[in-house]
Amino acid sequence: MLEAAAEQSRTSLSEFVRRKSVEAAEIDVLSRSVVTISAKDWEAFESWLATPPEPNPALQKLARLKPTWDR
Repeated sequence: MLEAAAEQSRTSLSEFVRRKSVEAAEIDVLSRSVVTISAKDWEAFESWLATPPEPNPALQKLARLKPTWDR
């Protein structure tokens, strides 16, 4: 089955298996719903969250514009 799939993909069996393994690993990693953060990094993250954002004139201007669908 793997050989047939590799042949249909016009690639070697080892390249086909490697590519499919990487795809499966990406799916596993990207679909994780739990993220683990070290205590040191968590403190830095909380500090970042507590820091007020700097004013952004471009975003303030954008927020004042009337949406396209209301024009």
